This record gives sequence, structure tokens and C-alpha cells, in this order.
Amino acid sequence: MQLDSSIRYISGIGETRAKAFEKAGVFTVRDLLEYFPRRYENRGEICKLFDLPDGETASVVVRIDSAPREGRGKSGKYYVRASASDDTGTLYMTFFNQKWIAKSLSPGRVFRVYGKINMGQYGRDTVNPVLEPYIPGMKGIYPVYPLSGTLTQTLVAKAVSQALPLAEEIQDVLPEELMRQFALIPKSSAVRAMHSPGDEKEIAEATRTLAFEELTVFQLALRRMRSGRDDRAAHALSQKGTGVRTFFQNLPFPLTGAQQRAVKDIFADMQRPVPMMRLVQGDVGSGKTVLSVAAAYLCARNGYQSAVMAPTEILAKQHFSTFEKMLSQYGINVLLITGSMTAAQKKNARAAIADGTADVIIGTNAVIQGGVEFKNLALAVTDEQHRFGVMQRSALVGKGADGKTPHTLVMSATPIPRTLSLILYGDLDISILDERPPGRQKVVTRAVSAASRTEIYSFLDSEKRKGHQIFVVCPLVEESELTEAESATERFESIQKELPSFRCGLLHGKMKQKEKDEVMERFRTHELDLLVSTTVIEVGVDVPNATVMVVENAERFGLSTLHQLRGRIGRGSQKSYCILIYGSDSERSRERLETMCRTDDGFEIARTDLKLRGPGDFFGERQSGELRFKVANGADMPLVEQTRAAVDVILENGLLEREDYSALRAATEKLWQDNLRKNTLN
Repeated sequence: MQLDSSIRYISGIGETRAKAFEKAGVFTVRDLLEYFPRRYENRGEICKLFDLPDGETASVVVRIDSAPREGRGKSGKYYVRASASDDTGTLYMTFFNQKWIAKSLSPGRVFRVYGKINMGQYGRDTVNPVLEPYIPGMKGIYPVYPLSGTLTQTLVAKAVSQALPLAEEIQDVLPEELMRQFALIPKSSAVRAMHSPGDEKEIAEATRTLAFEELTVFQLALRRMRSGRDDRAAHALSQKGTGVRTFFQNLPFPLTGAQQRAVKDIFADMQRPVPMMRLVQGDVGSGKTVLSVAAAYLCARNGYQSAVMAPTEILAKQHFSTFEKMLSQYGINVLLITGSMTAAQKKNARAAIADGTADVIIGTNAVIQGGVEFKNLALAVTDEQHRFGVMQRSALVGKGADGKTPHTLVMSATPIPRTLSLILYGDLDISILDERPPGRQKVVTRAVSAASRTEIYSFLDSEKRKGHQIFVVCPLVEESELTEAESATERFESIQKELPSFRCGLLHGKMKQKEKDEVMERFRTHELDLLVSTTVIEVGVDVPNATVMVVENAERFGLSTLHQLRGRIGRGSQKSYCILIYGSDSERSRERLETMCRTDDGFEIARTDLKLRGPGDFFGERQSGELRFKVANGADMPLVEQTRAAVDVILENGLLEREDYSALRAATEKLWQDNLRKNTLN
């Protein structure tokens, strides 16, 4: 067995299990060794029951006091209950759907118990903890791997243990002088320590080494993208005779100073013969859309096409409405193309794009799919950039007019600290919108316990009587045994009973697109008073008459997500309110929600979110490639700065051409080519 051998060479990995690994991106032994744990459980740090605060996840060593009890709860779930103790207190353990465990819980046996331990009515209690017969000196730190499909922790751990000896064959990517300068360990040692660490210090050393490599390679690939921009040609557009002054004069609102500066940057870029690559980053409601409309106007007036790519059909349709309203008066033809359109509709849309009848084309990623051929594309706009991969914007490069590269404008409403932006958007120039447009209301935000629901409903009724509308957001679609978070369907049914005079709608991601559109349109036209939804309404939905945002189980959302949700209200002239209902009263939850109540500055909220939760939760699955590092932590600013400085030195001195930098050069080329290939296939 070698590093490049198929995963199927590992004992116990048959065809079915191999397919499960392949779905997780693990095809070879090397892939498996680089399938790193997402976290670690330190079960070796033994605590006394008496010393544990309520809700702490910890390890305790206890002796079983009496024979376990078995039964079924009201829901029909089978359970085993047992009591155990150390010399400071008693622990009541409950195991659901684990019938086999009853035979192990013999009185007098000693176990190490690892799990979340709560203060119950009669003492400490825990549900479904990890139970291991206690042996002094037993292994303490356990890796916890990311799972998908039918993969289990046991399956992954066994496979890794067989492959681990081959870690010695992994060669260093970084040159020796760089490793010495930044006190990094050999990559082979780092990989081995990630899977089988002796202590937390080893984990820290290994993580830093692998993260340094990832950030360095990533930034070199981004710099290559940026440096290649000036080697490409774009259509240099002109403002002369386009009537842009009239366009801005006819806007229903004056531009803020920040918007004016951004427009100046955009127009200056588009008048150059090299492709614009610009990010406009602005908080919720800072007025980004009008900038993309202005860019599309200038492009159309020069006789070229624009493409606007949005992450969801709801947002694409909303943009279509906005663009058409603002541009049709100038004879500019705006067209919508989405995945849910019929074959005939798509055929007609593609024909209008190909013959140039359509000036501005708006859609989801359908605008870059095969079969869509532009007559003379000169501007590509991607909205809510965090929904697309960091290199995915290169997919539009080949669709430019006359073989030239389209100008690219990237819009993002996700506030990101500036240093992190330089990593995420290292190939882009950045314009920041840091002013609130006139008329935008500051949303009053309150965090309240679920016990206040009667008062909340009374307030909702008063808002309804004023003719206003309400969002209620839940974290789940259906009831789950794994969490107590309120489900959208369950809350919808409850509100219908408790607020019978309200016209209520339900919206979630499992609905068909047509159903989503119908519900959203009914809410937009005020056929509905209240909309119960999951976070599908987080981005782009614009209903100025909605004045209240209620978020159930708010402690389960990231602060940046809560900030985006809050941005759905306060879009009209009426005073608006965000009510964050929490189910957990932990100190950490209160600290997070107090940040939301204290400030509406998205950048401050983002910094707090990164600090409290870390980048894994901050970005989550929404980041679709944005920071999909195996190890690197984009919020580790000292390491980000160190790697940026290292990349500067490498490029300024042409070090990549040296023989001892050949492995780093090859890794950079591979990342570049992999992303080009992936985006071309998209």
C-alpha cells in the first residue's frame, strides 16, 4: 500500500464503505491521512462531580451503584437508566436506544464517563455519554472526525490507524529555510500528530504547521490570479454620451458619500483596457444594489451585455424586478434566467442572450452553465459572494466579448474584518460602504426568554393592527430528536392556534421552488401577516412593510446570521423590532445576544462572532469553498499576517523559481489548476 493507493487497499474498506469515503472527498490513502479531525475530546482530564458547573462537558470516573432500569418513554423510545457515583456525588445516566448497554452497567463496575453533565433535580445527570471501562493511564485525547453519509467515528479511526505508518513518506511542501524561520515541524510529523496526538501541545504544533502551508499556497494561488489580470484585455468603456449624470439624477434617493466613492472606483476601473476585479463590501442595507445597476447601465450604454449572478432564485427575481424598474425607462432590456424555468423558457432566454436582445441578464448560476452563450458580455456581477467559491468567478472569463475578459464586480453583505478580507478576496480591489442610506431605520433589538411568549404575542398583535408584517425564523424545518430547537413546521402550527386572526405562511428550504415563490409573493403583497421561515429569508428578501423579526432559539444561530436576518426589517419608514428568543440561559449565550442588542455595526458583530465561535461556525456550510481549508483558521490573524509577509518575500525575490521551492511551486500550480478545472465544469 502506498500514499497514492486507492482507499480500497485498506483492510475493512469494501466497495460500499469506499463510496462513503469518496463522497467525503477521500479517494486515496493520502486523502485519508489529510482527512483531519474537526476537533478533539480530552477525556483524560478527570474531574470530580462536585466541582463541575452546570452544563459542563467533562470526564468523570464513577462506580455503578445499582442495577440499571429499562423502559420506554412517552414517545416510545427505549431507554436505560443507571446511577453511579464518585466520592463527591451521584450521577444519573440515561441512554436512549442502546439496549445492549444494560448488560455492561453491573453494580460495582468502574467507568470513565465523558459527556455534558447537568445539574438535575436529584443530582447530576447526563444523556447518552461516552462510556468506557476505566483503566488507569488509558488514552486521553481522542480525535473527532467530520462525518457524512454512512461514515462513523469508529470506521474512520480504524482506517486512519492502518494508514498512519505511511505518514512518514509525506514530503514537505514548504522549503527548509521557511520552516526554520517560522519554527515549523516536518509535515509527516504534523500529519501523524493530528491523528494521534500525545498532548495538546502536539496538536497546536501540527495545526500551526499545516495551516501555515495551506495559507501560503492559497495566497500564492490568489496572487497568481491577481497578477494575471493585467495580462488580460477588457473592453474600455466610456462615460461620454451615456447620460450617466441623468441616470443618477433620476434615482429616487441621493447616494451616500460611500456610494459615490464606490461608483467613482467602479467607473474608473471599467474605463481601463484591463478587467476590473472589484469587491464592494457593505453592511446590510448599505445600498450595494444600486451600484451594480449603475455599472450595468454604463455597460449597456456602451453596447455591451452584463450578467448578474445571485445565489438564490428569490434574490435573482428580486434583482430582476429592481433592475427592470430602474433600467427599462432607458430602453435597456433586462432578462431573467433561472434553473426552475421550463425548457421552452430557457431556450428563449438563451436565444435572447446569444443574439444580444438581452442587455442585462440576471439569474442564479444558470447564467454560467453550458449552453448560455453571450453575444458581447463585458461585465459580470456576482452578488452575495460568500455563496460562491473564492475562485469560482473565473468561470465567466471565457464568456467575454471578442475573447476579452469581462469586468468583474463582486458584492458582499457579509461583514468581514479587513485582514481576513485580504485573504478571502486577495485577487480583488475593495470598496467599503460604511454609511447607512438616508431613511434606513435602526432596528430596536431585544433578547428575551421563551417564558415571555405571551407578551411577545401581544406585541405582534399590536403591530399587525398597525398594518405591519412579521417574520418568525426557526433553526430547523422539522422536529428533531437531536435538538430542542424549535422547528419551523411546529412553530407554524403553534402560531396558527395561538394567533388565529393572523394570516400565516410557512417557508423552508425543503419546499419546491414554485411553492417558495408563491408563499414569498403572498407575503410581499401582504396577503400574509406573518411568515414562519428558516434562514432561506436571510439574504436579499425585501419587504419594507415587515417591521418585526422574531428569531426562535436565537442562541443556536451565529451572530453574523442573526445580523443578516435582522437586515430583513427596518427597510421602510416605520420603526422596526428584532426579538431574539433564547432557550439557553448560559453566560456565553447571553454574551453573544447582548452584542446584537448593543450594536448594529456588522463589522463589530463579525469580529465578536469570530472571537466567540471561531471561523468554522462563523463561515459554516454557507461558505461553499470560501475558506474551505482542511486545517487553516482564517481568524488566526497573526498567522494570516505571517503567511502574507512570507508570500510577499517569496514573490518579490522570485524564490518560487528556486529548486528548493519546487514543491511549493507545484502545490500552488495544483491548487490553481484544480480550481480552474472545477469552475470550468461548473
